[in-house]
Amino acid sequence: MFDIMNKIKLYLDDVRTPVDSSWTVVRNYTEFVEKVQQVGFDEIDCISLDHDLGDSAMDEYYTNVSPNYTLNYDNIQEKTGYDCAKWLVSYYINTKHLYDEWSFPAIYVHSANPIGAANIMGYINNFLMNSHKPQTCVRVKINHVI
Repeated sequence: MFDIMNKIKLYLDDVRTPVDSSWTVVRNYTEFVEKVQQVGFDEIDCISLDHDLGDSAMDEYYTNVSPNYTLNYDNIQEKTGYDCAKWLVSYYINTKHLYDEWSFPAIYVHSANPIGAANIMGYINNFLMNSHKPQTCVRVKINHVI
């Protein structure tokens, strides 16, 4: 079993940086995937996800989410935090045979996008429920700088 003090806290956001320097920051889908594969589930304590990871996602937020409370993924060119959540679950399912016990990290969402945040939380919590684990994915506020 690994010491929790040595595990990383992974923060996915394209522009914000947590004030707490103990977070490992990744800026996009590719960096997220590479970091999770590099360190493995046993070495990750928790992950906090942003939804909107680029210009087209932000355009969708200001054009549709904020004024109309709708979100159309067809308008977003880059991968989002929702894509990261889906990849994370798939990767865990495909590699869980490598672990002796449950090693899925705690997942949080710090996105300002309410629909995107709900999509991520719903996806992760459904996975947890179907794995007979508590549905613990919640929206959090993490102090940050831009």
